[in-house]
Amino acid sequence: MTLYGKQIFFYLTKNHPELIEEIYLAKEVDKKLFSQIAKLNKKIIKPDAKKAQALAHGGNHQGFLLKIKDIAFADFKDLKKENFLLVLLGITDVGNIGAIIRSAYALGVDGVIVSGLESINLEGVIRTSSGAALDMPIALFKDSATLINELKQSEFKTYAADMSGDDVRDLSFGLKKVLFLGSEGEGIPNKILKMCDKKVKVAMEKRFDSLNVSAAAAILCDRMR
Repeated sequence: MTLYGKQIFFYLTKNHPELIEEIYLAKEVDKKLFSQIAKLNKKIIKPDAKKAQALAHGGNHQGFLLKIKDIAFADFKDLKKENFLLVLLGITDVGNIGAIIRSAYALGVDGVIVSGLESINLEGVIRTSSGAALDMPIALFKDSATLINELKQSEFKTYAADMSGDDVRDLSFGLKKVLFLGSEGEGIPNKILKMCDKKVKVAMEKRFDSLNVSAAAAILCDRMR
């Protein structure tokens, strides 16, 4: 797996050097910075511009790239032991997923479950989450209805983000809770809404229909923690 960009590069070198297999520097760096990078005792390669662009699949690598070990998804059985989970239903935009995971990690969510999809671009999610996806357990669970039943059997209270729900500021939350978020285009399917224990929303002070899903996720997670 190859990651690129200055921010994710230095997050990995500082917090997860054990994951790094190779370092690619596609720009000249000063001696002090190079010395710091060399102390990681990893193979350092200096690719030309064409090779660097190929490694970054045309993305803005800023001259800093890393090859890291493959990252495995978390086991759903382990997540059921946690207290505060977030479920992403049919959300496919890598930027939104990364932003949600970044906020959720910062706000104390214990794990994220991606449901309704066969797979996600984990490399892109790690990059757009600024590395938070490396520290946040992420599981895949395709069937959303079965997922809800499994969570309820593990004594989770289930909440669905929906504009017809109750103002999150008016509610209190117990220890074991899970928040379901749907895609911006379709939201949460009615079947799943009916299965959840309660619907919650971010109430608007001014006339506007909704927030971006990543912004709504951050507000709801903060209110529910």
